[in-house]
Amino acid sequence: MAVRTCVVRGACLWLAVMTMWRSASLAWSSSEHSIHINKIPIWPMPANVEYGMNENYILAVAKNFSVAIIGQYPGSAPVLQSGISRFLNTIHLLHDQIDMVEEDGLTDKAAGTFSFLRGLRVNVESWDDQLQFGIDESYELKVPDPDSPNYAYLKAKNVYGALYGLETLSQLCFLNFARRNVIVPMAPWTIIDQPRFSYRGLLIDTARHFQPLEMIKKVIDAMAYSKLNVLHWHVVDTQSFPLEIPSLPKLWNGAYSPSERYTMKDAHEIVEYARMRGINVLAEIDVPGHAGSWGIGYPHLWPSYNCQQPLDVSNEFTFKVIDTILSDFSKVFKFKFIHLGGDEVNTSCWSNTGHIRKWYVLKL
Repeated sequence: MAVRTCVVRGACLWLAVMTMWRSASLAWSSSEHSIHINKIPIWPMPANVEYGMNENYILAVAKNFSVAIIGQYPGSAPVLQSGISRFLNTIHLLHDQIDMVEEDGLTDKAAGTFSFLRGLRVNVESWDDQLQFGIDESYELKVPDPDSPNYAYLKAKNVYGALYGLETLSQLCFLNFARRNVIVPMAPWTIIDQPRFSYRGLLIDTARHFQPLEMIKKVIDAMAYSKLNVLHWHVVDTQSFPLEIPSLPKLWNGAYSPSERYTMKDAHEIVEYARMRGINVLAEIDVPGHAGSWGIGYPHLWPSYNCQQPLDVSNEFTFKVIDTILSDFSKVFKFKFIHLGGDEVNTSCWSNTGHIRKWYVLKL
């Protein structure tokens, strides 16, 4: 139990660490270009990586760097467009922090061989942008493209693999304070990547520790930096029932307070925000244990006022409530899985409640 109650605090600490890591990874202040294999600046480590060994070759990212979608994938598709926008914001942030040298000023032969990376070409092979468990998240990234040396090339089976490729490319871009420009060190890079695990998740527990939407979104952002793909949202527990269930409007009477609640519109916002970053939302409601908060609005769910959980399994209303919750959930949470807890069911409450004991005998 102590571990479970620390989940959100641990997630926030992890978020802070990931944010600091990402900020630190954007700065390249060393005059040396060599990178040890154990210090490749990509998180997590890709499945296959090749990079250049010429320390005198400098690939600078042009200030007018652009992204073009090639192939048959629709350029207006929102998932890819939002990913490209976030990527370009990162590149622009780097450029905003330093005065770029002019291209015609890069003529000092003693400084090494310069080449400018002017853009990225993205090729997504599948039009299907449905996010579900087990999709192909692989991608191939070449920086620069051997066939077009002023451009990087990213190929992915579907749009979510492309998002991971964009994240990888952003991690390869560094500020070089000595040269006062943005560079991709150790180019050329060829990266062929796919996840080792189909399920890469992080759990947050907002039933015990309510978190506002903006905090949940920051956790999702940090998950995207790390290429995690499942937000396990433990949204209901015995301590509170903060989520609106439109068909059972009294359930969220079990929230900590009226200001510590999530509407279905809020839930949809989180699901959509996560989807745009290639992250599924796995919602969890504990049942039949860890469900004391349910009875605040509907006391008949309790075995008795003195013994409030597990839920009353002898009452048909209990199963109607569960069915109704799952029905309302399905309208917002589109992931193929839902988590029903099922842990720590202390059946002594059922054994000590007369009408449940009678029901049990009749069922034998």
